[in-house]
Amino acid sequence: NRFCGDETYIRVKGRWHYLFFFFDAVKKIILSYPVSPNRDTLSAIKAIDQVLQKFKTIPEDLEFVVDGNPIYILAQHYFAQHGIHFDVHKVIGLTNDDPVSKEYRPLKQIVERLNRTFKGNYRATTGFGSQAGSVSYVTLFVAYFNFLRPHASLEYEVPVTIPELEKMPNMPERWTKLITLAQDFLIDQQSV
Repeated sequence: NRFCGDETYIRVKGRWHYLFFFFDAVKKIILSYPVSPNRDTLSAIKAIDQVLQKFKTIPEDLEFVVDGNPIYILAQHYFAQHGIHFDVHKVIGLTNDDPVSKEYRPLKQIVERLNRTFKGNYRATTGFGSQAGSVSYVTLFVAYFNFLRPHASLEYEVPVTIPELEKMPNMPERWTKLITLAQDFLIDQQSV
């Protein structure tokens, strides 16, 4: 019921865009990852909405831990107007000068670590020539992070286990199987 969020920069057509991550720090699952040309309230709303869509029923004690950017408070007001309520905890600055920052900084540091992991992989690309290219790259990064990458904090297990992938002997075969499963899912969805 507690997720952390942050945005980081990503270059598209020579201009900075923003990647909004929302992350389950306990299960190590990236829940939301939209790329936007703007760092604005609408982008924050879309990112939070992607998290909310993962719930059958939204928990009454839902909390988001974010930085001091006011777009998240405005997004909270937007959802409240539509009957969806959650708390937003803002971690401000680099030091624990207020009680909220002191209590929630560990979660904020976890999403910052996710940003560093992403940037470590992204840096070699030097940016993308299209919005579609950036979205494809981020989607593949999230697929790897959530379904294929073992995490030390999870005792070297992947966050989301797919039994069909466990049978594959190496990473290229796991990728191929994951892509096949995704294609089969899309075909099933289209036929419904």
